[in-house]
Amino acid sequence: MLLIDLCIQGLIQGAIYALIALGLTLVYGLLRILHVAHAALFTLGGYVGVVVTNGSGSFLLALLTAMLIVGCVGMASYRVIYKPLLMRPPLIALIASIGVFIASEELFRLVFGAYGLSYTNPPLKGQVEILPGISLSHARILVVVLAVGLLSGMGWLAVHTRIGIAARATVVDPAMAASSGVNVETIRYASFFIGSAFAGAAGVMVSLLNNLVEPTMGAVPSYKALAIIVLGGLGSVRGALVASLALGVIEAFGTIYVGHILDRDSIAFAFLIMILMVRPQGLLARG
Repeated sequence: MLLIDLCIQGLIQGAIYALIALGLTLVYGLLRILHVAHAALFTLGGYVGVVVTNGSGSFLLALLTAMLIVGCVGMASYRVIYKPLLMRPPLIALIASIGVFIASEELFRLVFGAYGLSYTNPPLKGQVEILPGISLSHARILVVVLAVGLLSGMGWLAVHTRIGIAARATVVDPAMAASSGVNVETIRYASFFIGSAFAGAAGVMVSLLNNLVEPTMGAVPSYKALAIIVLGGLGSVRGALVASLALGVIEAFGTIYVGHILDRDSIAFAFLIMILMVRPQGLLARG
C-alpha cells in the first residue's frame, strides 16, 4: 500500500509541476526565452485565489478569476518585457525576467504583507477513501481532475483547432508561418495567456493544499520548472509533461527512502543531474 500511496502523491505533485512547466515550455518554444518571471504569475494566482475565496466564499469563482487575471497579466508581461527585447540576445530577456521576478516578490510583500495569507475557511477539506487504507482529500482530487482537464484541453486545442495548428507551425518555423498568413503576434499573446492561466491555476491549488500563500512561494517551483523543461527537452511539451510526472514520483519515493540524506528539493535536482548525464538532450528532445 505504501508504494501505491507514494505513486499517487507523486503524480499529484507532478500534475502541479506540469501546470507550471507548460507555460515555460510554450514561451521557450515560441521565443527561445527562459521565462523566469513565470514564477511570479504562479504566486499571483495563489494570492488571487485566497483573496477572492475569502471575500466571496466561492472557490470556483476564485479559480476562474485567478486564471483570467493571471492570463491577462501574462499577456501584459509579453507586451511590456519581452516584445521590446525580441531583437536583442536572449540573455537580455533572461536578465529582465529575473529582475521582474525579484521585483514581484517585493511587490507581493508590500501589498499582502510579509507573512502570507491563508483561507479563513479552507474549502474542500473532506476525505475520500479511494483504496483500502488510502484516502485523498477533495483538494488533492481536484488537483488531478483540474490538471487532466486543462492539459487534455490544451492537447485538443493544439491538434484540432486552427490556432493550435498555427501555434505548432510558429514554433517550428516562425518566418514560414508568417509568410503563410499566420498572425505570429496573436499566437504569442494566446500562448502567454494559456501558459500564464495554467500557472495561476497551479498557484491556487498549491495555496489550497498548503493553506498559505507567501511572497516567496514561487521561488522553488520556478527552479524546478526550469529543471523540468530542460529534463524534458527544451521546447518539448510532451517531454515537459513526462518530466513533471517523473519528478513528482521520484520526489515522493525519495523523501521516504533517502530523505535522511537529502531533502525533497535536493532529491529533485540530483535526479535531474543523473538523467542529464545519461541523456543531455533531455528525455523527449526534438530533432
